[in-house]
Amino acid sequence: MRSHCPLAALLPALLLALCIAPARSAPVPAVAQPVPDTLAQRLLACASCHARVDERGNPVNDSFFPRIGGKPAGYLFNQLINFRDGRRQYPLMTYLVEHLPEPYLREIAAHFAAQPPTMLQPPAVLPPATTVADAVADAVADAARGRQLALHGDAARNIPACVACHGARLTGVQPTIPGLLGLPRDYVNAQFGAWRNGARRAHAPDCMAQITARMSLEDVAAVAGWLAAQPMPADARALAAPGRALPLACGSVAEAR
Repeated sequence: MRSHCPLAALLPALLLALCIAPARSAPVPAVAQPVPDTLAQRLLACASCHARVDERGNPVNDSFFPRIGGKPAGYLFNQLINFRDGRRQYPLMTYLVEHLPEPYLREIAAHFAAQPPTMLQPPAVLPPATTVADAVADAVADAARGRQLALHGDAARNIPACVACHGARLTGVQPTIPGLLGLPRDYVNAQFGAWRNGARRAHAPDCMAQITARMSLEDVAAVAGWLAAQPMPADARALAAPGRALPLACGSVAEAR
């Protein structure tokens, strides 16, 4: 007498289900969406250095990569050309632009110039010192010297004020002079160092190289720290034109015209 198993009658149905279940549950392959062939799409890669954000989407003021949104188009174009032609030294930037035609470089510059400047809060940084009192005293002295150089210069050493070229609000001047606010202190220090040792140059007469040569290392540290500590004004756009004649000839002013 055969034993009767209730599952025996269901076995064919179970086998059929096993065979057809994968076909029913298999995910439908996603249809790849075409990537738009636009300038904005191509330049998203630039954001990894020049428009970084944290996990909450807040802008990050990186120590060595400046944010370039809202900088004058002529200035940005000049820098792309300088990287391409070796007047500025950074291998990654040179690699990116060395084969690009000038009309395309102008498009890139205009794209970032049309963006609003990023509003950044200045960091609170005290220089290293033996005691807190020393740190505060050093910070006060450096801030005073930095403010003097930025707003009034040093006539005795023929150092013009930063505002004489970079605008009364230090937000730059169209079409070729960049703003100085919102830049990290380390970045500003690095650029002075590059001008001093010839790693950064502009078309002659290279006014920033001349000014840097007249400044001491203490001057550089003071003005870089003061600029980095200043809040950005509500209107951080570059001025439409300089309010007065520049204090010295500067080849980069006419470079992009």
